[in-house]
Amino acid sequence: MPVLVRHGQIADAAQINQIYNWYVENSTVTFDLAPWSLARRQEWMQQFLSKTSTFHLVVAEHRGSLTGFAYNARFRVKAAYDSSTEVTVYTHKDHLQKGTGSRLFEKLFEYIARTNLHRAYAGIALPNEASIKLHEKFGFEQVGLFDHVGTKFGRRIDVAWYQKRLCQ
Repeated sequence: MPVLVRHGQIADAAQINQIYNWYVENSTVTFDLAPWSLARRQEWMQQFLSKTSTFHLVVAEHRGSLTGFAYNARFRVKAAYDSSTEVTVYTHKDHLQKGTGSRLFEKLFEYIARTNLHRAYAGIALPNEASIKLHEKFGFEQVGLFDHVGTKFGRRIDVAWYQKRLCQ
């Protein structure tokens, strides 16, 4: 049975949280220090549910279980940034290096192509060679490095910033 990539729905919130909270508790790829509650996840998901939204949440599903999710969201809150978006992808820990991230980005960028967005950005906590390769595969280039911008598990963490030109 192939992997299905589709728009995320509120009913996916618990599985999205399971994937995400594993990273919160076990890695430095997210700077959240505490797991998300189901209520918080459901509230967060509201930004993707409007049919006219510029923002999209896609999930990869295999045999009824989510294997990953990706989304684009507001880059910054000030209105002048509205032509830009930030993208994020998370793959279930048991499905790393199986092409899930690529499938998610393929579908996400199909949806983004239908918007008026001009640039996409991604912050990648280092080290994370797999994420860097995925983003570069989709046309992202490193445009900056924030040195020791975060602290998690007693370590100072650098974040590389990547940019993708969506249109000229």
